[in-house]
Amino acid sequence: MSGKKHSTLQDFDPDDAPDLSQGDWPEKFAKVPVRRGRPPLEKPKVSTTIRLSPDVIDHFKAGGRGWQTRIDLALREWIGKHDAA
Repeated sequence: MSGKKHSTLQDFDPDDAPDLSQGDWPEKFAKVPVRRGRPPLEKPKVSTTIRLSPDVIDHFKAGGRGWQTRIDLALREWIGKHDAA
């Protein structure tokens, strides 16, 4: 492998770039909706605080990342088995 790294940036002259603050550009930019992050969920999860035994937390954390999701799945499974319907 070569010790010399090649730049992926193209050489350009900033003076060659068009002035986007003039003409129709500001109006066009204003019409474009700004979308940041993930799209909103239909039913987003609710942030809450819950007290659990240390051994329960240790058990789920031992599985690595996603331990809160696994707790959510375990609670959903319990609800399915104990639904009063």
